[in-house]
Amino acid sequence: MNALILGATGLVGSHCLSFLLDSPEYEKVFALLRRSTGIDSDKLVEVTLDAGAESPFRMDVEIDHVFIAFGTTIKKAGSQERMTEIDVDIPFAVAQKARIQGARHVSLVSSFGANARSRIFFNRIKGELEEKVTHLGFDSVSIFRPSVIGGEREGDARFGEIIGQKAMSILPKRWRTIGADVIARAMISDALSERRDTRIYSSGEIWGIADPSDT
Repeated sequence: MNALILGATGLVGSHCLSFLLDSPEYEKVFALLRRSTGIDSDKLVEVTLDAGAESPFRMDVEIDHVFIAFGTTIKKAGSQERMTEIDVDIPFAVAQKARIQGARHVSLVSSFGANARSRIFFNRIKGELEEKVTHLGFDSVSIFRPSVIGGEREGDARFGEIIGQKAMSILPKRWRTIGADVIARAMISDALSERRDTRIYSSGEIWGIADPSDT
């Protein structure tokens, strides 16, 4: 199979890319990027992401599974309009193009509290993306709603996030800090199940998908 990943240099996406490259189930892994991963692998094909175009990438191959772990913060985006473009418009355009090219499954990293009708901006745009992707006609859709994501962001240390990770690491699994690697492992395990439906996984449920013995 061929996999397409958006967000391969991010916290969850970098782990997801690593697992995809290690998996014998995938022949090629196409990573949509604006900067190279620096990874040398015969399986990896780096594709330029054209964030300003209606068609965000150019490829003539069929895609089987799509993995989206892409987003920003309001501080980095600079405005709600720009953050909506990054967190909603770009991922949706990628999912839509991949569906046209035959993709059967999409895995989407969303957020705890995502709700398209929320008064909270962050929760609302995450919910809007969930709804838009769900209606694209994929055979299966997997939406992952983690709580606080554990791990170090390369070149992007966030003091508040680090404190939050530590504070929430002792809570029950529903609320506990969850490692970016755990989320990535769950995404791939779930995609390979080849089921045909739409599922939304809470943070607590993600642990069990990543490691069925850890329930």
